[in-house]
Amino acid sequence: MNAASHKITIKKYANRRLYDTESSTYVTLDRLAQMIREGRDFVVVDAKTGEDITHQALTQIIVEEEARGGATMLPASFLRQLIALYGNSMQTMVPSYLDAAMQSFSKSQGAFKDAFGSNLFTDLAKRQMALFEQSAKAMSGIAKPADKPAAPQGGGGDDVANLKAELDALRAKVDKLAR
Repeated sequence: MNAASHKITIKKYANRRLYDTESSTYVTLDRLAQMIREGRDFVVVDAKTGEDITHQALTQIIVEEEARGGATMLPASFLRQLIALYGNSMQTMVPSYLDAAMQSFSKSQGAFKDAFGSNLFTDLAKRQMALFEQSAKAMSGIAKPADKPAAPQGGGGDDVANLKAELDALRAKVDKLAR
């Protein structure tokens, strides 16, 4: 059984300590983050109740990563838009949308870097974030006709149709490379 298909159970005790049942050792949130980067899957359960609290543990890892300083991954505008969607009729669609977007992003990450270098990949990521922010504003009902995402560095228009066409062209190049 490989590491990617085996789910490790991490127990969280009342004293906030995390216990890895596979290695029989206490671990930190930093170690859990490293396990994720290694492709290892785990579930975090409350040691007393057995309740699955993986979501809370992962959220805590993100909060700590963002608080470390340096470059943050989640812009304040994105977080505001995400918060605005709580309680909105579109709330149920957001998790599947974000999951699909991140799966697509991860899948194409290596191919884009290999094919186009890191600068174009960074520009494309900025454009995808701008499109997501525009979609989030529209879903939350706060978008006004004049609201447009800021143009990402590296040029290109704000026009969604142009971005889609450019993305289609990039996908075609990646598909060609994958063959």
